[in-house]
Amino acid sequence: MKSCRVNKLEIGGDAPVRLMGVINVSNESFYSGSYVPLEEVRATAVAMIEQGADMIDIGARSTAPNVQAISGKTEAERIDAALTELDGSGITLSVDTIHPGVLDICLKHDIHAANDIAGFLSQAYAEKVADAGIPAFVMAANSQPGDPVGVEATLAALEGVMRRCEAAGVNDYVLDPGVGTWIPLRSVDDDWELCRHFDEFLRFDRPVLGAVSRKTFIGMLLNRVPEERLPGTLAVTVKLLEKGASIIRAHDVAATRDVMKVCERMGKSA
Repeated sequence: MKSCRVNKLEIGGDAPVRLMGVINVSNESFYSGSYVPLEEVRATAVAMIEQGADMIDIGARSTAPNVQAISGKTEAERIDAALTELDGSGITLSVDTIHPGVLDICLKHDIHAANDIAGFLSQAYAEKVADAGIPAFVMAANSQPGDPVGVEATLAALEGVMRRCEAAGVNDYVLDPGVGTWIPLRSVDDDWELCRHFDEFLRFDRPVLGAVSRKTFIGMLLNRVPEERLPGTLAVTVKLLEKGASIIRAHDVAATRDVMKVCERMGKSA
């Protein structure tokens, strides 16, 4: 498997599984526990690193279904202020945005990767990533984030994402199959299928991101609100680790790191 280097962090290849902590500065986030007020951003990020996160993914708008959209201006102002808090921290950072204009603002700060759930559908966005010389996390998408339905459609969409990466000249990237109810045509059954067949996404010889933290498909099965979905999330995470995830995106860093340590130890012979 090819590896992807984010700052000094190697993902995939022979590297251990990495952990990406999530910070949202959007108070409309689907999971209230992920919202971090501006004055707490730096301390929260430092605490996540101390708990075992290898990097932090920071976003300023919710991508959950049925959430009221915010303007690009508001997103840019939020993430600009948050990144200002993190400048000089030395923490490896990715920024979760799909908008080229917002990415421009982010690139004025100490960031190390772009997290694009639109999978480089925007040529302008892809070109900015290439020009900046940073890697990307790119999610399966055909015409909008998360629109492929089913495993085969997701595989085909990821092939398209890889072609867009190649066309833009971005050679360092991590693939994201896009587990989640992104569009009305997607069901929770589709998400379970993506998780069951997660190892199929390794066929592209690229690192694959596991991003299932507290998502709807877990809540629907257990009849739990986002605040009560940690045990279910950790159970799915174990399976994704077994199926070859190179990096896990998580709201709950300490608990997820514990799971990763146990899984790693279980895989070692005495």
